Formats: sequence, structure tokens, C-alpha cells
Amino acid sequence: MLTLYYAPKTCARASHIALAESGLPYRTQRLNFAEGEQRQPAYLAINPKGRVPALVTERGPLTETPAILAFIAQSAPAARLAPLDDPFGFAQLQAFNTYLCSTVHVAHAHRFRGARWADDVEAQQSMQRKVASNMRECFELIEAQMLRGPWVLGEQYSVADAYLYTIAGWLEGDGVDLAGLPATRAHRERMEQRPAVQKALAEEAAG
Repeated sequence: MLTLYYAPKTCARASHIALAESGLPYRTQRLNFAEGEQRQPAYLAINPKGRVPALVTERGPLTETPAILAFIAQSAPAARLAPLDDPFGFAQLQAFNTYLCSTVHVAHAHRFRGARWADDVEAQQSMQRKVASNMRECFELIEAQMLRGPWVLGEQYSVADAYLYTIAGWLEGDGVDLAGLPATRAHRERMEQRPAVQKALAEEAAG
């Protein structure tokens, strides 16, 4: 039994959706960020970074969304959540997920987490003012060069779609109008028709 540690509306949603798609047995453990549960010794023993997601497996915990998504896809080959028989295709999947993790998520984090990069309040406010334009630029690149349609990798759905859907869910809050991102909007609509997505969202809401 896999255990996913998550907090609502975070990047952990991508791993939750992937688990729901995979058919693997899993349970979820919600962390209350408002009460600082992610910084308590019990959770730090699982993930010393004090962040989500963390996936506890029989061989130990995994952290970082791209790694967790790859593990889920490889652990459930029958679900066809990644091009496991194509090294180049799998590398393209990893490149996309890494871009979301290392560039897009970081651009979003400047809205709330400026103190990670600067102590000066004015510098933090300057970062916040850049969030909308940076996120829009990232998604314009995704639409122009990366999102092949109807899914990230083309005709084959993959864990990258769960990750894209999750990160795209932050756009309106970041001040980005989806009217200018038609492919992203259409991708969201397709994702929300998938039973696994509906299942993961319902489980997240239920806590």
C-alpha cells in the first residue's frame, strides 16, 4: 500500500491523480499547513524538506513530483501512463515534468514565497509583480512548443497531463487570463472529464 502525503491545492495533486489513474493501491494522508504539520518531527522523518508531496513505498519515501510520477508510471505499466518502451519518449516526458518543477513552479512560488530569495520587502513585492507575466510566458511556451494535443505527448495520455493540469490550476490566482491560453483551457476541460481526476479531487476535498 502506497501512502501519499499531500496538502490541498498543491503540486501533490498531480501525484494524487496519477495514483488514481494507475490502479495501484494507495491511501492519502492530509497535512495541515496552517498548523505547520509539514514541519513536525513525524513528517520531517519522512520528508526532511518539509514539503509535499511525499510518497511512502515499501522501499522508503520518495519526494519531488517528477520522481514520484515516474515511479507511479513504471510501477503500473498496464495503465500506460508513460512511454516506458521508448527511451527518447520517456526522456521527453521527464523534460516536460522537470520544466514544470524547476521553472514554472518556481515562477509561481514568487507570489507567496519571496522570502526564500530575498529579505527585503520591496524585493519580495517586485517578485510578486512579475508572477503573472512570468507564468503567462511559461504557458505561452508550453502551448507553442510542448503541448502537442490533445495530451502533452500527443494522442497518449501520461502523468505529464496530471502535472500540467495541476500547475495550470494556479493560473487565475496568479493573474493570468486563460482566454489567452486556449490549448491550456481545452486541456483542463478534457482532464476534468476523466474519472480518475474526479476521484482524486473528491478525495482531496474529503480530506
